[in-house]
Amino acid sequence: MERLGFYNGNYGPLEEMTVPMNDRVSWFGDGVYDAGPCRNYHIFALDEHVDRFFRNAEALQIVMPVSKEELKETLNRLVREMDTGSLFVYYQVTRGTGVRKHVFTEGPGNLWITLTPAEIADGHTPIRLVTTEDTRFFHCNIKTLNLIPSVMASQKAKAAGCQEAVFYRPGGRVTECAHSNVHILRGGTLYTAPKDQLILPGIARAHLLRACDALGISFREEAFSLEELFAADEVIVTSSSNLCLRAEQIDGRSVGGKDPQRYELLRTFLLDEFYAETE
Repeated sequence: MERLGFYNGNYGPLEEMTVPMNDRVSWFGDGVYDAGPCRNYHIFALDEHVDRFFRNAEALQIVMPVSKEELKETLNRLVREMDTGSLFVYYQVTRGTGVRKHVFTEGPGNLWITLTPAEIADGHTPIRLVTTEDTRFFHCNIKTLNLIPSVMASQKAKAAGCQEAVFYRPGGRVTECAHSNVHILRGGTLYTAPKDQLILPGIARAHLLRACDALGISFREEAFSLEELFAADEVIVTSSSNLCLRAEQIDGRSVGGKDPQRYELLRTFLLDEFYAETE
């Protein structure tokens, strides 16, 4: 199968799958999701992603229809149905199905899964960014389905010929990207936004910090500004779909390129980790 869709135990070609109109996602975007890469039919960092998925569902009081082990077994079984082992594995749980009303629908949630072909970028080719004021809600730390601000920011990036958009708050604090985390290298130290309610602490972000530890590169989890972003030695973007990328341009201005050795150490470490785990 080239692209697979799954809904509450039924699955088939993604283009042929349907869901009830009364699924609460239709009315409220009421759910959470997670996702990650798969290579050689091996899902990378699966335990970490599933743990976050369940943690986010609990934060919204969504009743999971499966256990963690049942979900992992289902995901591992479904990837074997695919034509290729290089995939983007996406899953979400919505609060349930019922006539539209704001109070919670009782009972377990609805489980969705999609599997689509995808390759991880090797990080050699630099990317371009734009900035956009971060006007999202204050639950950025929960991976909810309410992604309209990220959709609009991503469209702004595409229109500008860029691959990603960097959010900043009033006052200039950089938070994260539309669907990635952003970090800077400055003076040999990696800076990344703190884990507060303004960012989603990505799994790839956690792996980046572990790479710093392993390589003896100091890091600090503290806020940095737009001014510091533009002046950084390197600007690094991480996500589960692209583990480690560097930016060469933001808002049309050249950035980074001043510490390629440390970037290459981090990029190589993260890609080697991914290749080894998915061998």
